[in-house]
Amino acid sequence: MAETGIQSSLWPVLVLMVASVAINYIDRGNLSIAAPMLKDELKLSPAQLGFLLSAFFWTYSSFQIVSGWLVDRLNMSWVLAGGFFLWSAATAVTGLVHGIALLVVLRLMLGVGESVAYPCYCKILAGYFEEQQRGFANALIDAGTKLGPALGTLLGGLLMARFGWRPFFIVLGLASMIWLPAWVKWMPRGPIPNLRGAGDVPSVPQILSKRSAWATFAGIFCGNYLWYFLLTWLPFYLVRERHFSMDRMATIGALAYAVTATATIITGWLADRAIAAGVSPTRVRKTCTAAGLGCSTVILAVVAVPNGSASMAFLMLACVSYGVFASSHWAITQTIAGPAAAGRWAGLQNFIGNWAGIAAPALTGFIVGRTGQFFWAFASVAVVVLTGAFVYLFFLGPVEPAVWPKVARDRTPS
Repeated sequence: MAETGIQSSLWPVLVLMVASVAINYIDRGNLSIAAPMLKDELKLSPAQLGFLLSAFFWTYSSFQIVSGWLVDRLNMSWVLAGGFFLWSAATAVTGLVHGIALLVVLRLMLGVGESVAYPCYCKILAGYFEEQQRGFANALIDAGTKLGPALGTLLGGLLMARFGWRPFFIVLGLASMIWLPAWVKWMPRGPIPNLRGAGDVPSVPQILSKRSAWATFAGIFCGNYLWYFLLTWLPFYLVRERHFSMDRMATIGALAYAVTATATIITGWLADRAIAAGVSPTRVRKTCTAAGLGCSTVILAVVAVPNGSASMAFLMLACVSYGVFASSHWAITQTIAGPAAAGRWAGLQNFIGNWAGIAAPALTGFIVGRTGQFFWAFASVAVVVLTGAFVYLFFLGPVEPAVWPKVARDRTPS
């Protein structure tokens, strides 16, 4: 039986990556928590609010290709450090500005900084972690994307209700800088073990020639549509449509993210155990992604059920389903791309996948503005995730390393 344990030397790296992605998602989601206050303060229409909430994703998505190229050509540890500094600084300054124009500019800067994160994570996991370790490692990182908003929603909602939104942004951005010296101390250095014999870095056209690449691109777009819908509009929906108080919104939102994180960690651990026991990565990873997205269609019941308690129960069920999906979609990419192409493939995948971050908040704002309610916005989410389930089940091929045409040779960034 294959070994599933993670080496002790890699645990500080993994813990710091989880911490960084948690901070990453607190920073990108904190504007959504402040949305009810911002809408009143700036007198924004639903469509204008949707545009502001989606502004981050214009640069976050478009810079993914640049970030993937940087990660495959430069030291990914230092690229991550630079991006972290930029996004933390943008968060702090957001609390000091007035007016929608400057808020949009800072959200664009935040997107540039955060665009390096997943290409760096994928390069590190593909280069230093084995197949039967990546499910749990990816699940922990994905759990950070849920625990971050859980903590941000809980503390942000409670603190903003008492002190306003500006102090929260300033303190969060400055306090996050503590992560940087810890990363410089423990970040991975030296040769990348799994890169030996992996071959040259494949070109973008070579990656795009793979059917599996387009499947991962479309699949993550569909999953992200649900996630970014929740991240950007759930606080507003709970306060304005369900008439929850800011405190109750913060509690429900935090619980939803925590439930998702728990489901992701448990599923990732079970997936690694199954692979270590001999089940093929194809069967394990495709089952998690397809079943998770398929069951996420229960999100429609959140808005269709009048009873508040029952509605929130369906929300938690949808979050569990999404957590099952989230445990494996990046592991699929890391396995197929391999360490030589992980950064560039991840950049391309996140480039396309995060257009969902533009589409979901903007389209939701448009639908709510036109219809005056959330039903059709939730219905559109259900259609998108069901499409993603079919992509993983029928369009994605075997989950195994891709064969690249170039002559193999070692490439070890310093």
